[in-house]
Amino acid sequence: MICCIKEYSIEEVMEEQYKMSVETRILFTDLDGTLLNDHKEVTSGNQAAIDEALACGHKIVVCTGRPLASARVCAAKAGLDKEGCYVICFNGGQIYDPYHEKTVYGKTFSKETAAKIIGEAMKRDLHIQSYSDTHILSARDTEELHRYAKINQLPYKVVECAADVVPEDPYKLIAITPAEQKEKNICFQKEVISQYAGEVHSFFSNDCYQEIVPEGISKGFAVRWFCDYLGIPIENSVAAGDAQNDVEMLKAAHVGAVMCNAFPGIAEYGNYVTEHDNNHDGVAEIIHKFILKDA
Repeated sequence: MICCIKEYSIEEVMEEQYKMSVETRILFTDLDGTLLNDHKEVTSGNQAAIDEALACGHKIVVCTGRPLASARVCAAKAGLDKEGCYVICFNGGQIYDPYHEKTVYGKTFSKETAAKIIGEAMKRDLHIQSYSDTHILSARDTEELHRYAKINQLPYKVVECAADVVPEDPYKLIAITPAEQKEKNICFQKEVISQYAGEVHSFFSNDCYQEIVPEGISKGFAVRWFCDYLGIPIENSVAAGDAQNDVEMLKAAHVGAVMCNAFPGIAEYGNYVTEHDNNHDGVAEIIHKFILKDA
């Protein structure tokens, strides 16, 4: 029998020894306003930092309110679809392994409750939508739907009734108004969503979007669950975000890094504010300061 023994160069041995000597750290990064610039692209500086961190054995995890179909596209563009990479979407409702194309965690709420909520939104002429694996689903063709589809680069289907918006138990619904009509969305939250406390809760990810998710779901929950799943101490975690739906994530991680372009009031929930914004490699700054700090 002939045994084949692979020979390693000194450089390869040193690289493996370095990886073993450094504790694995994990960065949970939001997409819009954080990892992505205003053109919805990953800057070259952010990309280089991501590649370096992955090469050193650290973890970079996309953590977004976007649906899976959109989040997967963004992750792939950043090279975050390799083995060992994961995508957290729907504000923590689904955790997905893109390399093996499987969900490792998911929590939904009943389509019956969702249909009731959608029906109430339609009575108030409030745009509301859900998702299939490939499309945005809405019972009305609205400007809000077109705008959302364009931003997230997703196709949409206009269906016949509220029940058709949720053919399966959804990970989330989202109610959308123009920013100047936010009060209309706030009233919907107080008068309708509050009736389903214990099954769902909601929060605003920006002035336009009210995110309606299963009770207990947040990006912060996802950070804690995922660190436990991978066996990475929470002390080795860093979160990067800029918006209201990032607050629980920033609080859950050991380092909550807030983008300097964040919405007003978000900085108080973190313990670091970047010097550079999302258009100028802000995530690279975070990676070099907290993930690659031993390099």
